[in-house]
Amino acid sequence: MNGIKIRLALMNFLQFAIWGTYLISLGKYLSSIALGADIPWFYSVQGIVSIFMPAIIGVVGDKYIQPQKLLGMCHLLAAAFMGMAYYYCVTTSEPQFGTLFTYYTLSVGFYMPTIALSNTVAFSILKQNGLDTVKDFPPIRVFGTVGFVAAMWFVNSAYLHDGNFGLSLSESGRFQDNELQLATCAIVGIVLSIYAFMLPKCPLTESKDNQTWVERFGLDAFALFKTKKMAIFFIFSMLLGVSLQITNAYASSFISQFSLVDSESAIAKNSTLIISISQISEALCILLITFFLKRYGIKKVMMIAMFAWVLRFGFFGLATDVNAWWFIPLIVGSMIVYGVAFDFFNVSGALFVSKESPEKYQSSAQGLFMLMTNGIGATVGTQAAGLVVNHYCKNEGNYMTGDWSTVWLIFSAYALVVFLLFTIFFKYKHVPEKD
Repeated sequence: MNGIKIRLALMNFLQFAIWGTYLISLGKYLSSIALGADIPWFYSVQGIVSIFMPAIIGVVGDKYIQPQKLLGMCHLLAAAFMGMAYYYCVTTSEPQFGTLFTYYTLSVGFYMPTIALSNTVAFSILKQNGLDTVKDFPPIRVFGTVGFVAAMWFVNSAYLHDGNFGLSLSESGRFQDNELQLATCAIVGIVLSIYAFMLPKCPLTESKDNQTWVERFGLDAFALFKTKKMAIFFIFSMLLGVSLQITNAYASSFISQFSLVDSESAIAKNSTLIISISQISEALCILLITFFLKRYGIKKVMMIAMFAWVLRFGFFGLATDVNAWWFIPLIVGSMIVYGVAFDFFNVSGALFVSKESPEKYQSSAQGLFMLMTNGIGATVGTQAAGLVVNHYCKNEGNYMTGDWSTVWLIFSAYALVVFLLFTIFFKYKHVPEKD
């Protein structure tokens, strides 16, 4: 890997390490400060800002500010607001929802656009150096997943006790349990902000003055809903997107509450570390996608992904006894199938959109796909999940306790219904050998 690739790999590592510092463990921390009932808002706001912020920042990056500089500015602002969230929590005995949520939302609002912006920077720099984006970008992007997992492992193990810093899998006061995960996020964000300003210059996109604002924000892709096949696909993308953030929001709270039953349970104590198996599975499943697409075609790969969500939630629903021999296999099994559930649909869905969208809608159609899944779908799903969880579970000390089995089985049943309806109504014949 040459120098440019190494620099971009480090950028991707830091880009997703920021997210990994809190995305999985935040729900656990919120439960510990009696804000467990508000978890849906903290996770759904990511979908809400994803509906409009990436488009706004994208327009600015296209015409006014060089992408690498804009990347640095966004990360600096995101880090500043997350730092404010940390300062508020550490100086307040009982953090209130309104203030913490405001700081958090502002931070997430500037972070979410950087996911696409970092891709723009990488593609631009690779092209400037005569490298093939199709061939050279995937190995670089893998370091993003590595960064996410590394950050999860760090906040799971790092602790600060009486001014002493250390790493442990059993020490109390680890970052996954407190506001120090927010401080870690802010620090990594500042590092990436500085690093982004040191990246090679990325040219601005040539001005397209004849574009309407509808085209600039990618809203022209909604014309694809006129085609029945595309309309059905985007609707099911939204329905599947409902599942995306549920385990990010609640898996850590679910696993850690088993400490009330078995205070020595290594799994309960290291929920963030255990959940990182999901991201490792995600990285490994990328290697399987080509084989499955060639052998089974796009629709069947989508169906496999949808059924994997049934298993993801179902395994959690059956893992009710921390002392039973099947508890660990079910928990680990749920983590492993996540890679299939997440990757198979995202990649096959993006490929379907690319194959079936007219050339003029290619870019905006991919944006619409993300909007339906990670924007509208994930937002609706997190709020709906919150209603279910808050009905069956409640804060008890530092934990969210209750009838978690029913909660997960409800989610599993929902995923099963989506799978069956998709199988019936989505008509698409993909002949792999012709691709």
